[in-house]
Parts: sequence; C-alpha cells; structure tokens
Amino acid sequence: MNTPIDLFRRQFFTSSASGLGMLALASLLRGDGLLADDSGGQPNSPNPLAPKAPPFAPKAKNCIFFLPEGAPSHIDLFDPKPKLKELHEQKLPEEMTKNVRFAFIKKETAVLWGSNAKFAKQGQCGMELSHWLPNLGKQADDICLIRSMHTDAFNHHPAQLMMMSGVPRFGRPSLGSWLTYGLGSESENLPGYVVLTAGRGGSGGVSNWSSGFMPSTYQGVLFRGQGDPILNLANPPGVTPEMQKSGLDAIASLNRRHLEDLQDPEIASRIASYELAFRMQSAAPELVDLSQESQTTLDMYGVNRPEPKGKGGRGAGADVYKRFATNCLLARRLVERGVRFVTMVHASWDAHSDIDGELDYCTGMADQPLAALIQDLKQRGLLDSTLLVFAGEFGRTPLAENRNGQMPAKVGRDHHPFAFSVWMAGGGVKPGLTYGKTDELGWAPVENPVHINDFHATILRLFGFDHKQLAVNYKGLSMRLTDQGGKVVSELIG
Repeated sequence: MNTPIDLFRRQFFTSSASGLGMLALASLLRGDGLLADDSGGQPNSPNPLAPKAPPFAPKAKNCIFFLPEGAPSHIDLFDPKPKLKELHEQKLPEEMTKNVRFAFIKKETAVLWGSNAKFAKQGQCGMELSHWLPNLGKQADDICLIRSMHTDAFNHHPAQLMMMSGVPRFGRPSLGSWLTYGLGSESENLPGYVVLTAGRGGSGGVSNWSSGFMPSTYQGVLFRGQGDPILNLANPPGVTPEMQKSGLDAIASLNRRHLEDLQDPEIASRIASYELAFRMQSAAPELVDLSQESQTTLDMYGVNRPEPKGKGGRGAGADVYKRFATNCLLARRLVERGVRFVTMVHASWDAHSDIDGELDYCTGMADQPLAALIQDLKQRGLLDSTLLVFAGEFGRTPLAENRNGQMPAKVGRDHHPFAFSVWMAGGGVKPGLTYGKTDELGWAPVENPVHINDFHATILRLFGFDHKQLAVNYKGLSMRLTDQGGKVVSELIG
C-alpha cells in the first residue's frame, strides 16, 4: 500500500523533477543565446507578454503586415516588362514549361500576355510603378521594393502559410507570433498581436496568424471592424465590473495553483488572457472610436469613401473600401498604443480572369489608405520604428490563363511561385531602393533572388534578432522561423 509520502515522492520525480530538468535546459539554452528570454526583462515576471529586449540593437519596434490574399500580379503593378508586350500572344518554347506545374493553365494552348499597365518613374529614386498605384507612387522615396522574391508553393493556402510561417505546412507559429514571443508587447491593455480583415475570407484563414506550437498568448487576435471589436467582450446585462473582477480573481487564483503544480506555459497564457480581456473592455472601444481623429486624417485615409459602382470581382463586398481604409487607420492607432504586430488581410487578389478589372478594384481599395499610412506614420515620427510590409503569397504568370484550353473574353493570370514582388517601408529598411531583377518576361529572378526564408531572416534582423538563434524548444527540437534555411539580405537594411 502506498503511503502519502510515497505518492508525493513519486509525483515529485514524475512531474517536478522533469520540470526542473526543462528549466535547467532552458537556462543553458538562453545562456547560449538559443532561446529568447521569457522573463520580460524582469525576474519571475508573470506576464508572458512583458516587453523584452532583443539581443541586438533593433531598427524596428512594431510591424504592420498587409497580406493581399490571392496574390497580386507583379508584372502589372511593380515589375514592368515591355518585352512581354512585344511578345503578346506568342507561345513560350516548350522547354520552358515542360517541367512546370500550373494550377489551371493548359500548356498546349497557353500564350504570353502583355500588361495593359502604364509604368512611370516615381520620386527622386526613380522607382517604376504602375498607373494603378498613383498614391503609393508619391511615397516611392520611402519604399523598399523587392522584385526578385520566389517561393516553394504554387497554391494559395500552402503559399500563404509559407509567407506567414516560413513553411507550407500547418502547425507552425506565424511571423507575428515569433516577434511577439521574442519581444513581448508594450501595450498593457491590448493584445500584442492583432489581426484586421476586409473583404471575403481568404483560403489561409486563422492559420495565417496561428501561434502553432507556442502558447496561445502569441496568437493573433482577430478584431472586428465594426461594433464590439471582439465578440463577447462586453459584460452580460446585470454583471457589474466589480462582480466580474471578483470572479476573475477567483479563477486566477485557481489557475495559479494549477500552474505551480504543472508548470504548463499554456496555463500562464490563460491567466494573462483573462486579465487582458478585463483591461480590454475599456481599451478596445476607445481604440475603434475614430471621432478622436481629425477630418483631415479621415479624408487622407479615405475612411468615408463610398464603395465604387460598376466595379467588383473576387475582392468586392459591402463597404470593403471603407473597411480597409479604417483598418489602415486602426493599424496606426494600434502601434501607437504599443501593439507589437498587426496583420491586415484582404481577399481576394486572385485574378484568374479579368486581370484589369480585378486590379482596378483592389488597387483602388488599397492604394490611397496604404500611402496615407506611410505618410501618417512618418509625420507622427513612427515610420522609423514601424515596419510596413506589403506581401502576397506569390505572383501571377506572364501567360494568359486558359483554364479550359480556351481564351476567355476577359483574360486573367494563373499562380506563379517563381517570381513576385513585395515592398516594405520604414522600420530600418533602405528607402527608395529597388532590389533584384527578373528576366524579360517576369518569369524568374536573374539578379539577387530573395527566398521567403531570406525575407523572414531579414525582418528578424530588423527587430534585433539573429534568425539562427531565435528558437523555441518543441518536443526535443530547437525550432526556428527559418528552419528551412535563409540568410539576411543586408542590402535591404538602411
């Protein structure tokens, strides 16, 4: 028969001892710089989102990452190809496509398709941008444009996972989760990682802002653009703040006892989430109250723009123009309040048909508010410390899509992982730089190729991390954002 002392001894060696071993291992790994410091810069800090200092001097403190789900066409927006126009409706040599996998194109009848975009040099830097981006063109001297991106996935969901988490698979933390894990958050009353959406839902959905194998504290929190920012945030009728606080204190006490027994970081996340939700009840409504903003600011972002008539497509919907402009303004308000990472999402830029009409709608939605966001951050002294990113999951083919072997009346472009463009602004990147080059058709990089893992390594460096050192121990493995490889592209850093 087991005595209480025997049971306690057994419990100690099966739980506490292993916990002590893990703590010792974590201490050694941190000493070697292989794990981020979880203490938040304070001994025994109970808050997993407490601010932390990175190993190196950072150039960026906050990030606003816009994911135009569906993948914008690089050759119609960012990468002019006059030769493609010369070869309009001609076939590619068979050796160029025989080992290439397309999502929908039928190789036998596929032809090259020149762009109707009109490109012009913008700013003192002379960056060439499409006529569909007139407002961003005025901010060209603050933009760092990469024309030589490439990825490993050619379908939307795996490609979005790769752009946001470094691999085309489920279960990995997103870039926002990594930065929130490594740096914590300077906001006490809002989540460290916030997600804002406009338009229809994208194929990647919640997986694009998942915390993967990290505690849920580091997952993106989806905010709504109207009404209560988060569902069920307000108290039910009859529940006073005092009653709620008393209940939360009792739950927190039980959770802390459970945490002491199990040392499970997810319990610490639960405690922090309850406490944060209580503080958010006043902070979140204030955040979305745009009456504090001047009319000049609202007009600059285009918050009150009507939805255009006679335009539409995959990205259209009720008040999408208004919602996206509002999201851009909310993103600025979030980083002002110390939120570490903001993901903005709009779907869809997936122009399988009517490339001109689809781009006309989507760029009309995004161009003015994004340019305003750059300008607004700059005039408030926030652009130097805030990294703004525009990055879809891949590009579009220089071939016209002929899904059924026939050319449609309004031509679109298929998925193209071999080359695409992204841009960044602020946060320590080199302004006015056009980096990398694709061939005459926009098919593949021919100068300075940048893989998504290189892109992530560079972003981590801007925030003060060596991408080879920022890691999480998961099931005995040291896991990184750039597990597949990657190198810092130092030419992009100012």
